[in-house]
Amino acid sequence: MNRAPFLVALCLAASTAVAVPAFGAESPFEPGLMRLAEVLGSLHFLRNLCGEKGDQWRGEMEKLLESENPDPERRARFIASFNRGYRSFGGTYTQCTVSATEAISRYMKEGETLSRDIASRYGN
Repeated sequence: MNRAPFLVALCLAASTAVAVPAFGAESPFEPGLMRLAEVLGSLHFLRNLCGEKGDQWRGEMEKLLESENPDPERRARFIASFNRGYRSFGGTYTQCTVSATEAISRYMKEGETLSRDIASRYGN
């Protein structure tokens, strides 16, 4: 049995595998942080819609970015998550409604839960 074709194919497969860049594994808390950024964006929109004046929730997002000190690619993902949360309600709510205040309550609770869980599981 001639093994030359098999060895050539194996060498080609190995050289192709080496050429593909390896991607680092995502940290286990990354999805929670991205969700937290999205929640902050939602709260920024909804709370201002319902009468809150200021940038409290954008400020919280800035604190999150400061504490994480992400590389540019990861920073862009954080900002995209925040913006997705902000925009998700822009097409739905043009004025503060009972439903909007209920959404605020749910997002406040979710943000607290995410923050507490991430800190307790992965904090120093």
